[in-house]
Amino acid sequence: MCPHRLVLEHVTSRWGVLVLIRLLERPHRFSELRRAIGRVSEKMLTQTLQTLERDGLVHRDAKPVIPPRVDYSLTDLGREAAEQVRALALWTERRMDGVLAARQAYDEDRRTHAETLRAGHEARTL
Repeated sequence: MCPHRLVLEHVTSRWGVLVLIRLLERPHRFSELRRAIGRVSEKMLTQTLQTLERDGLVHRDAKPVIPPRVDYSLTDLGREAAEQVRALALWTERRMDGVLAARQAYDEDRRTHAETLRAGHEARTL
Protein backbone atom coordinates (compact mmCIF):
# COMPACT_ATOMS: atom_id res chain seq x y z
CA MET A 1 0.00 0.00 0.00
CA CYS A 2 1.27 3.48 -0.84
CA PRO A 3 2.41 5.41 2.26
CA HIS A 4 0.09 8.34 1.59
CA ARG A 5 -2.90 5.99 1.31
CA LEU A 6 -2.01 4.48 4.67
CA VAL A 7 -1.88 7.91 6.34
CA LEU A 8 -5.17 8.82 4.67
CA GLU A 9 -6.65 5.63 6.12
CA HIS A 10 -5.40 6.57 9.61
CA VAL A 11 -6.72 10.13 9.41
CA THR A 12 -10.12 9.14 8.01
CA SER A 13 -10.68 6.05 10.14
CA ARG A 14 -13.75 5.97 12.35
CA TRP A 15 -11.84 6.90 15.50
CA GLY A 16 -9.06 8.89 13.81
CA VAL A 17 -11.53 11.50 12.59
CA LEU A 18 -13.11 11.89 16.02
CA VAL A 19 -9.76 12.07 17.83
CA LEU A 20 -8.43 14.72 15.47
CA ILE A 21 -11.57 16.85 15.73
CA ARG A 22 -11.61 16.64 19.54
CA LEU A 23 -7.93 17.47 19.87
CA LEU A 24 -8.44 20.44 17.56
CA GLU A 25 -10.46 22.02 20.38
CA ARG A 26 -7.72 21.59 23.00
CA PRO A 27 -5.35 19.01 24.52
CA HIS A 28 -7.08 16.15 26.33
CA ARG A 29 -6.13 13.50 28.83
CA PHE A 30 -6.86 9.93 27.74
CA SER A 31 -9.94 9.47 29.93
CA GLU A 32 -11.53 12.79 28.98
CA LEU A 33 -10.84 12.13 25.30
CA ARG A 34 -12.50 8.74 25.62
CA ARG A 35 -15.55 10.31 27.30
CA ALA A 36 -15.72 13.09 24.71
CA ILE A 37 -15.66 10.62 21.82
CA GLY A 38 -17.95 8.05 23.42
CA ARG A 39 -18.42 4.38 22.53
CA VAL A 40 -14.74 3.75 21.84
CA SER A 41 -12.97 0.99 23.69
CA GLU A 42 -9.80 1.73 25.62
CA LYS A 43 -7.89 -0.57 23.28
CA MET A 44 -9.13 1.13 20.09
CA LEU A 45 -8.45 4.61 21.44
CA THR A 46 -4.96 3.57 22.51
CA GLN A 47 -4.24 2.08 19.07
CA THR A 48 -5.63 5.15 17.29
CA LEU A 49 -3.57 7.55 19.39
CA GLN A 50 -0.41 5.48 18.88
CA THR A 51 -0.97 5.36 15.13
CA LEU A 52 -1.59 9.11 14.90
CA GLU A 53 1.43 9.76 17.12
CA ARG A 54 3.60 7.57 14.89
CA ASP A 55 2.37 9.51 11.84
CA GLY A 56 3.45 12.75 13.53
CA LEU A 57 -0.08 14.08 13.99
CA VAL A 58 -0.50 13.67 17.75
CA HIS A 59 1.89 14.60 20.53
CA ARG A 60 1.88 12.50 23.71
CA ASP A 61 3.11 14.37 26.77
CA ALA A 62 3.70 12.02 29.72
CA LYS A 63 4.33 13.84 32.98
CA PRO A 64 6.50 12.00 35.54
CA VAL A 65 4.05 12.38 38.42
CA ILE A 66 2.06 9.97 40.53
CA PRO A 67 -0.49 9.08 39.37
CA PRO A 68 0.86 9.36 35.83
CA ARG A 69 -0.57 12.17 33.73
CA VAL A 70 -0.59 11.95 29.96
CA ASP A 71 -1.90 14.72 27.74
CA TYR A 72 -2.54 14.40 24.03
CA SER A 73 -2.41 17.35 21.66
CA LEU A 74 -2.02 17.97 17.96
CA THR A 75 1.26 18.72 16.29
CA ASP A 76 1.32 21.39 13.59
CA LEU A 77 0.93 18.62 11.03
CA GLY A 78 -1.95 17.15 13.04
CA ARG A 79 -3.67 20.52 13.32
CA GLU A 80 -3.51 20.90 9.53
CA ALA A 81 -4.98 17.42 9.02
CA ALA A 82 -7.65 18.02 11.68
CA GLU A 83 -8.77 21.24 9.99
CA GLN A 84 -9.31 19.31 6.75
CA VAL A 85 -11.19 16.51 8.51
CA ARG A 86 -13.34 19.00 10.42
CA ALA A 87 -14.22 20.78 7.16
CA LEU A 88 -15.41 17.45 5.73
CA ALA A 89 -17.39 16.69 8.90
CA LEU A 90 -19.06 20.13 8.76
CA TRP A 91 -19.87 19.60 5.08
CA THR A 92 -21.62 16.31 5.90
CA GLU A 93 -23.69 18.07 8.56
CA ARG A 94 -24.69 20.86 6.16
CA ARG A 95 -25.50 18.49 3.29
CA MET A 96 -27.20 15.70 5.24
CA ASP A 97 -30.66 16.59 3.89
CA GLY A 98 -29.36 16.07 0.34
CA VAL A 99 -27.77 12.77 1.31
CA LEU A 100 -30.97 11.54 2.94
CA ALA A 101 -33.02 12.57 -0.12
CA ALA A 102 -30.56 10.74 -2.41
CA ARG A 103 -30.75 7.62 -0.24
CA GLN A 104 -34.54 7.68 -0.30
CA ALA A 105 -34.61 8.10 -4.10
CA TYR A 106 -32.08 5.29 -4.51
CA ASP A 107 -34.00 2.92 -2.22
CA GLU A 108 -37.28 3.72 -3.98
CA ASP A 109 -35.69 3.13 -7.39
CA ARG A 110 -34.28 -0.21 -6.23
CA ARG A 111 -37.63 -1.22 -4.76
CA THR A 112 -39.44 -0.29 -8.01
CA HIS A 113 -36.87 -2.15 -10.09
CA ALA A 114 -37.18 -5.26 -7.91
CA GLU A 115 -40.99 -5.15 -8.15
CA THR A 116 -40.78 -4.82 -11.95
CA LEU A 117 -38.45 -7.83 -12.16
CA ARG A 118 -40.68 -9.84 -9.85
CA ALA A 119 -43.80 -8.99 -11.86
CA GLY A 120 -42.02 -9.91 -15.10
CA HIS A 121 -40.91 -13.23 -13.63
CA GLU A 122 -44.43 -14.02 -12.39
CA ALA A 123 -45.92 -13.19 -15.79
CA ARG A 124 -43.48 -15.56 -17.51
CA THR A 125 -44.25 -18.43 -15.13
CA LEU A 126 -48.00 -18.23 -15.70
